[in-house]
Amino acid sequence: MNELIDAHGRKVTYLRVSVTDRCNLSCRYCREKDMPFIPHESILRFEEMEDIIGLMAGMGVRKLRFTGGEPFARKGFIDFLRRIRQQHPSLGLRITSNGTLLGPHIEALKELDAMMNISLDTLDRARFASITGKDLLPDVLENLRRMAALGIKLKVNAVAMRGENDKELPALAALAMEHPLDVRFIEFMPMGEGSIWSESLFWPADEILAAARQHWELIPCDEANRNAEERGPAKLWKLRDREGRLSAGRFGLISSVSHTFCTTCNRLRLTADGQIRTCLYDDGEWPVRDLLRSQGLEAVRRVILDAVAHKPLGSEILAKSKGPVAMKRMSAIGG
Repeated sequence: MNELIDAHGRKVTYLRVSVTDRCNLSCRYCREKDMPFIPHESILRFEEMEDIIGLMAGMGVRKLRFTGGEPFARKGFIDFLRRIRQQHPSLGLRITSNGTLLGPHIEALKELDAMMNISLDTLDRARFASITGKDLLPDVLENLRRMAALGIKLKVNAVAMRGENDKELPALAALAMEHPLDVRFIEFMPMGEGSIWSESLFWPADEILAAARQHWELIPCDEANRNAEERGPAKLWKLRDREGRLSAGRFGLISSVSHTFCTTCNRLRLTADGQIRTCLYDDGEWPVRDLLRSQGLEAVRRVILDAVAHKPLGSEILAKSKGPVAMKRMSAIGG
């Protein structure tokens, strides 16, 4: 086994797999409404993803996250997950979804012991439609309710945008008061061709934290915050309201711009069109799709080792930039 250790001493144990760049929503910070999708013939087949996942599990990857686009927009995704679980019963399975298409699959997700991250930037129905292009907030909330009732491990991710959803922090964070889930606010990252990112939209983590403290006492989750494997890039707090009630879930912040976590980054990304990406802020890609089809897994293994050897510190890239960094849109990368 070749362990995946980069030039900065970081050990890669986490693979994020984008199964498609297609999505049934058009969130303004992710992709423009009329952007073309990757041609179907350029997308990795599920069987090819299984081969690469198997290879990387043998190189020390312990955790998988499936993203998109919207992963449930791809036909056969749930059967693909079943095969992955059967082939790799010890791997942690996590899925990032917009939550709109989950209805028929919730019981299967429970059986698969999958952790779910739901992207939800607002609880206001009109604003949800404005941000995403679809009036589907009731579907998301119903699917959240059903998953919580089944005991599926849940995280709600909100991209924090000043002037867009900053006034909704109390309502979103209150989900963690009532339900055993994490509500995490993510700093808006300056990336993607045609990005709407601007300094006026950027709402830094320190200000988000100050806003939360106007409504609750924040109690650090010290044990979870020490365990990077469990919390990921987020810092976590329990909430205590003015009546002294402690939250069922946790409030979190991901300061991906103002306080980066690049020195401890343990992840690689496999894009839907078969590129290995080592850093969200870097456009460097190592193509493996055609190599897999023509030369097999041993050739892919060598490319992965080379990619890891050149994995940069994203904070250095970000520090040199005056605006958006990586130009490939988030839906194609699989954020």
